[in-house]
Amino acid sequence: MQLNKASVLVVDDDTDVLTAVRLLLRPQVKEIVTEKNPEQITTLLAQRAFDLILLDMNFKSALNTGNEGLYWLKKIKEIKPETAVIMITAYGDIDLAIRSLKEGAFDFVVKPWHNEKLLSIITDALAKKSSGSKAAVTSISKTVTGPELLGASEAMQDILLKIKKVAPTDANILILGENGTGKELIAKAIHQSSLRADKPFIKVDVGALTESLFESELFGHKKGAFTDAREDRAGRFEAAHGGTIFLDEIGNISLHQQAKLLSVLQNRQVVRLGSNEPIDIDVRLLCATNVPLAELANESRFRKDLIYRINTVEIMVPPLRKRGNDIILLANHFLSVYAAKYMRSFPELSKSSIEKLMRYHYPGNVRELQYAIERAVIMTDGHVLEAHDILFSPIEAAPIAENIPLESNLEELEKATINRVLEKNNGNLTKAAKELGITRTALYRRLGKYDI
Repeated sequence: MQLNKASVLVVDDDTDVLTAVRLLLRPQVKEIVTEKNPEQITTLLAQRAFDLILLDMNFKSALNTGNEGLYWLKKIKEIKPETAVIMITAYGDIDLAIRSLKEGAFDFVVKPWHNEKLLSIITDALAKKSSGSKAAVTSISKTVTGPELLGASEAMQDILLKIKKVAPTDANILILGENGTGKELIAKAIHQSSLRADKPFIKVDVGALTESLFESELFGHKKGAFTDAREDRAGRFEAAHGGTIFLDEIGNISLHQQAKLLSVLQNRQVVRLGSNEPIDIDVRLLCATNVPLAELANESRFRKDLIYRINTVEIMVPPLRKRGNDIILLANHFLSVYAAKYMRSFPELSKSSIEKLMRYHYPGNVRELQYAIERAVIMTDGHVLEAHDILFSPIEAAPIAENIPLESNLEELEKATINRVLEKNNGNLTKAAKELGITRTALYRRLGKYDI
């Protein structure tokens, strides 16, 4: 259906939203009706047919849970199942908005929206009414990602949809997940799908920066600011100006570093070490960690005001063991990549190798699968990969030292694991904490507890 022949209903208890949509759509559509009270939806639908409805996720009540929007969406689909519905939501309700797609919504738009984007979504909804709500979901993996960020599982489709919706905004995004799940790939996909795609993407592993290097690396320094400062140097925030800065392992930074970072994010300015002159910055902030920040805040190890600043939108990346058939999808992708890299014929996965891949628990997640497939391609000469050709890392597969008796208690196992990881990382506490999936502070406590 053409936009200029459409009849549109807008339901939102915010009069400013109703006014803005009315002014935008009045010249574009045949008819537009606005309504503040969602209780009037059933009456309006009984009186007339609408081609499209814009419906708010949250209506003012004692608790804004988003359930009001879902309730009225279901009502609309019961009364007029053929009507296209677009949900209006805020950043914090994106998870609920994704749920609305499963309940029959065609798509959702995030406040504040760009008018051109809203018109595009409405046009698509009218054009694809007959295909239902799946149209917005099926094309996500093609429009959002590069070849490495793959996934057909429901969990990954939710993530890809969220990326598609938040990437064009400047919302700060926090990416949570275990090591090796692909948090950096998601950050790059967000940048590449954003309005800053042609600007720099700067990654910083802040968890690996010492106290002395933190400010210099992030904010820069002036010549003579410290012993080795032989010339002026811009920090990572300045390097990312106009683009995106990705702070990886942010859960491992100290309270002092958190205070410095919060000041920069609030003022949108950096001051180089050895200088008093503030420098304006324009960056989009993405952060990632394998540590639940809410847990850190409860233990007074991470500032809550910084948490609020960095996670306007939160993306939780599932571990590979919870992604079902994505394991085989990714395995075949890595087979293709490494067969080409090492000039081998493309090997097929046998039934036994598929069963082995699906049974394994992947403590190292996608990264571990990638290395296992690369090793198999290098070492196997045949055209079919059998189960015995796929070997997983002994580091991941045997996390506990072999000389510990089976009757050992949990504390002995934990102590042995910490000792093994410390030895592996030559005593580097930052790297050891990162591999163990805990903060440096938590590692210090355990070192004291076990007198290591």
